[in-house]
Amino acid sequence: MKKTVAEHAARFDDIASEYDDSGTEEYRACASLVIEHAAPESDDVILDIGTGTGAIALALAPDAEAVVGRDISEGMMEEARSKAADQGLENVSFGYGTFREPEYDSPVDVVTSNFAMHHLSDEEKREAIDAIASLEPQRFVLGDVMFFGEPDPSEPFYDPEVDDPATVGELADAFTDAGFSLTAVERVHDQVGVLVAERGA
Repeated sequence: MKKTVAEHAARFDDIASEYDDSGTEEYRACASLVIEHAAPESDDVILDIGTGTGAIALALAPDAEAVVGRDISEGMMEEARSKAADQGLENVSFGYGTFREPEYDSPVDVVTSNFAMHHLSDEEKREAIDAIASLEPQRFVLGDVMFFGEPDPSEPFYDPEVDDPATVGELADAFTDAGFSLTAVERVHDQVGVLVAERGA
């Protein structure tokens, strides 16, 4: 991780109120694919890590039993809580948690994340995927900055000063080593994609 958790949290606290207006077309496409692949059943519990302002969590809540959002930025989660209240959603909650320590130990069916894991180093991503695997979800849907080819820092999807994206191959290996099988790979851009990993697939 190129910045500390506290530094990342402060950065997102500062932009929380404008964050929903700042997404690129690729970011929105990625979020839509994460929501589509999560496809919760009415009795599913969803854990959304790096939930931010709740875009994924709030979209899934009407179709799930419960959605738990985890983030490091209180400012971002305050935006999420406000939107949940405005939408009358009572089955979604938000609290502090990281990929490697999600602060969650109850049953979970589906784990989702969009545009968050790329802040971790490759080793930290493996630790995160292992931590999520220990929760025994049936499915993990990851939308993120990831390299399908050679990385190009002139592209708009990552900043080498704060971001540390992995190759699709590295992520696939990490999922496989943690006991998942990749069941879908969606390429949104040379540096943006969605991976669907399932247990027992």
